[in-house]
Amino acid sequence: MHIRVINPNTTRAMTDLIGRSARVVAAPGTVVDAVQPTMGPASIESHYEEALAVPGLLEQVALGESEGVDGYVVACFGDPGVDAARELARGPVIGIAEAAMHAAALVGRRFTVVTTLGRTTARARELADRYGFRESCVAVRACEISVLGLEQPGARERLTAECRRAVQQDGADAVVLGCAGMAELCAAIADDIGVPVVDGVAAGTVLVQSLLALGLRPGAGGEYAPPPAKPMSGLLAGFEIRADAAVPVAVA
Repeated sequence: MHIRVINPNTTRAMTDLIGRSARVVAAPGTVVDAVQPTMGPASIESHYEEALAVPGLLEQVALGESEGVDGYVVACFGDPGVDAARELARGPVIGIAEAAMHAAALVGRRFTVVTTLGRTTARARELADRYGFRESCVAVRACEISVLGLEQPGARERLTAECRRAVQQDGADAVVLGCAGMAELCAAIADDIGVPVVDGVAAGTVLVQSLLALGLRPGAGGEYAPPPAKPMSGLLAGFEIRADAAVPVAVA
């Protein structure tokens, strides 16, 4: 079983962190690799950056399809490009927000999402609604630390304090960490605040692994059917879908 975890931004240190976090929960015999696009933003903290990250994400899915990858984790809490990736991939594609919210709802009736910047909280709420967790997600909080600032001194303490407020003020039974860059802080924060803390990278990896073990993959028809072959132009010419391809892949 080969799972590819895709960091949609282009920061190598975060890709390495994500890979370590995913491998910790991988079953014996499961190969997990972590990759990043060759193009795109250094971090994703706006709708603009999220949109510009999607072509690079799809590039990595297309490469994975040519290399025999079985399933994918999209390691950004905005779940950018997940629907499009599901049209390209033969196996399951899971975003870390969706995975983390499902996991949190299984260990508590109420959860709070603690994310990076305040400007990203609306996206987290939108995803909670889309995934059916409007009632379970009691709050979305921001620790006001940028994605690339999560490794700076004091970041863990500030994040932990916000997670503790989620328990004390929101009445949350569980906390969802709203950024892939928080993955390695998950266990320590859970120990500090005394409730389950969910990292979407780990949850997504286990969920993809479980779907593959169950033999569950997207259907060949319906909304996630392969996209139709048609020309692309300009900067997107390399993403043209070939009519003669055995499986849909972007033209390199």
